[in-house]
Amino acid sequence: MTELGREESTRKDDRPASGLVAEIVRILRKRKGYTQDQLGDLIGWTGSAISAVETRAQPVSDDMLVALEPAIGEGFGVFTVARPYILRERFPKRFRDFSILEAEALSISTYEDFVVGGLFQTEEYARALIGGSFPSTTVEKREELVEARRSRRALLDRDNPPLLELILDESVLRRPFGSRGILHDQLLSLIEDAERPNVTFQVIPLDRGLRGSHAGDRGPMHLVETKNHERVVYMDIEDQGILISQPSEVSQLMHRYTKIRAQALSPDDSVELVKRLAGEMA
Repeated sequence: MTELGREESTRKDDRPASGLVAEIVRILRKRKGYTQDQLGDLIGWTGSAISAVETRAQPVSDDMLVALEPAIGEGFGVFTVARPYILRERFPKRFRDFSILEAEALSISTYEDFVVGGLFQTEEYARALIGGSFPSTTVEKREELVEARRSRRALLDRDNPPLLELILDESVLRRPFGSRGILHDQLLSLIEDAERPNVTFQVIPLDRGLRGSHAGDRGPMHLVETKNHERVVYMDIEDQGILISQPSEVSQLMHRYTKIRAQALSPDDSVELVKRLAGEMA
């Protein structure tokens, strides 16, 4: 078992890619003979925004990286190459190593009992969820985390996307964050994602416990088949990212997940349930 990022860090040296990009922006800007204000005007930002990036007071945004490439990139593609590394640094430290496994996975099987899985969250659902967490974050940090979470959805549209399974407890489908309208839109998004050929979606019904057994009572998990055909399990519990690779432990959790899946509604019945709940909120 490996624990990833038990403690969060806000130190600048915790973001080496951002530091490298800051230096590259400063060097290439001066090579072009631009002031910070001139570069800002050229790409649609303020000079103070360029200064914040160069001094590392504010991480460079993905939109700014896209704009910097034609402005000062000199055809090297350095800002394009930097984008996935910068996006990865927006994740909480405990999640960064797992994000690499996720981006390259052959399959990901997820069980969630409190919120919709991050890969399937809409932007507004993620914003409400992150904005309401404790301890609270600044608006800037919240938007950074939202952008990072949304960036994960690129996985769904990559060439040869992974096989994805999402099992939700029915209570997740009824638990609003921010507003009922946000939940309604999230349910519609789940319906759309469930239609993807590489996605299987199921729901554990609320009355499962009345049948004498509920295999999902010990919390969420993510089972991953890596690009090397290895099996690992990731759990995010109370701000601790736990990656389990010991075969015997992985096997036990895989068996539990198999039982959870067997206790869930069928994919077709699950989608019909979501449609009914969404219709009740319309």
